[in-house]
Amino acid sequence: MHAIVYSKQAEETRAFFRDVLGWPSVDAGGGWLIFQSPPAEVAAHPTDGDGAHELYLMCDDIEATVAELKAKGVEFTTDVTDQGWGLLTEFALPGGGTMGLYQPRHPIAADMPHTGA
Repeated sequence: MHAIVYSKQAEETRAFFRDVLGWPSVDAGGGWLIFQSPPAEVAAHPTDGDGAHELYLMCDDIEATVAELKAKGVEFTTDVTDQGWGLLTEFALPGGGTMGLYQPRHPIAADMPHTGA
């Protein structure tokens, strides 16, 4: 899967992924970094609208992860809330927008071996 995060400050967002989240990357040319993300999974949720896409990072211990990211200067835009299916918060990205962070309470599809395209 190739996910795209649009930003008005793309270089700062790339630096955030590299320096704060610690994601390894390759340079596709001219400093255009493409990051290796953690294991991923995709879910389809019902909507009455035209549809939208959201991006969340998952963690095993949300309180420890929030503390670690705050120590690196990350600004959280919401408190951690209990959604039943997991614990959820959001943090600000350079250039605008937010990214979700959650500690799931459901089985993790990313833990399964990949057999599809």
